[in-house]
Amino acid sequence: MGGTKKKSALDKDLDKMTLVEHASQHVWRRLAAPSAGMLFVLLAMVYAGTYALGHASPAVLIIAAALAGYMAMNIGANDVTNNTGAAVGARAISMRSALLMAAVFEILGAVIAGRDVTETISVHVVPPAALPGDGHVMAVMMAALSAAALWINLATWLHAPVSTTHSIIGAIIGAGIAASGFGVVQWGVIGQIVMSWVASPLIGGILAAGMLFFIEERILQKEDKIAAARRWVPVLIGLMTGAFSAYLALQFAVRGRFPEDAVLPLGGMFLLVGWLSAIPYVRIQSEGLENRNASLRILFRIPLIASSALLCFAHGANDVSNAIGPLAAIVAVSDQPPAPGEIVPFWALTIGAFGISTGLLLFGPRLIRLVGEQITKLNPVRSYCVALSAALTVLAASWAGLPVSSTHIAVGSVFGVGFFREWYVNSWRPAAQKPSKKRKAVTEDSEDDTEELRRRLLVRRSHFMTIAGAWMITLPISGGLSALLFLLFRIIFL
Repeated sequence: MGGTKKKSALDKDLDKMTLVEHASQHVWRRLAAPSAGMLFVLLAMVYAGTYALGHASPAVLIIAAALAGYMAMNIGANDVTNNTGAAVGARAISMRSALLMAAVFEILGAVIAGRDVTETISVHVVPPAALPGDGHVMAVMMAALSAAALWINLATWLHAPVSTTHSIIGAIIGAGIAASGFGVVQWGVIGQIVMSWVASPLIGGILAAGMLFFIEERILQKEDKIAAARRWVPVLIGLMTGAFSAYLALQFAVRGRFPEDAVLPLGGMFLLVGWLSAIPYVRIQSEGLENRNASLRILFRIPLIASSALLCFAHGANDVSNAIGPLAAIVAVSDQPPAPGEIVPFWALTIGAFGISTGLLLFGPRLIRLVGEQITKLNPVRSYCVALSAALTVLAASWAGLPVSSTHIAVGSVFGVGFFREWYVNSWRPAAQKPSKKRKAVTEDSEDDTEELRRRLLVRRSHFMTIAGAWMITLPISGGLSALLFLLFRIIFL
């Protein structure tokens, strides 16, 4: 006691100043991301202003561009978990590298392949021609953008990976009904979209489960796992390369820049190139690896990162429409006369593309861990199945012009892998193969041990119910909020 020294008044004051300084730094860190987001919105307004001068309503166009940029940032913040969550959860890539990779490929996907789905959102849900006038079109689309962005912003803050596609579709429907009644909505188109919402996560889950079954049977359960991996991993890489190349070629063929009859041959050529190129890579990577499943993490790391990049591209191609579709409709009615053959202006696509990337860089890490780590246990092999199946499903939907939910598909793929593991571990594999010593200690004695196995391996139902609940309420909430906001915007534009 006697050895302790009392602090002088100066030391106490200095300690207080240090605490204040640390508190100020903490506050500024929390404000840095929102401030950067506001800066992006301002830049989007300035950028849109350079194109708005020749339009009938330049002020409206600039405000709409700001709302579209805000919406795009929210899409990036909420949906980045679908694209990189599996790779981060499997520890194949760091959070920072995943975000940078996602930012680049989201921009490429939105700019190269984002027009088809954007046209569906801007024209076919509530056709502008079915509304009473240009002012109604502007009010409906501004209300839809505002309502969807606010709801997604709230969901991201609550750590809920909701569907941004559901949000904007519901918002357009709500504002359209408030403007002109139920007859203005193209219910046939909505029916097709809703069917795709139901089918796409099931397809993603089935594809992911099928891929994992193939890998389990052809590689993981073989006596010589390394030899099996040398045979089949290059084939999987080749299939991924060929599918992506064919999709890109198809996008250019639709625009008349590539012959359509050459799409499949080009995909086949890149499949062969990817397969043959991967053979020496896999052989070099597998040198000296032990003959066990854990060693395969190394061989699947690069394919997993590549499939995650492909999923980011697919997401940019499909979900940029959620921000830019309403903006494109506003541009169309404010053009006097309309630009010939250009439903979606390139400058609007770039606002959406860079907005998504800005949002995922600033706010994305909030949700990555939920999908990547908390639903079911992922490793590089399972994550590869999740990312590739989700990417292929979203790319197919983008090619068809359907605004599917990448959130549904990615989470559906994660659940597909998790439920497959339940069936495979508890029903299929024990009949064909004795459990390992480690698992035997858990499974051979009693019902309590069986429950322990289930606790460790199965999908966490609590997350399933939480995510499903968020999906179910998204459409009515965004629609109702959009209808209310339309009443406000009607006062301004009508």
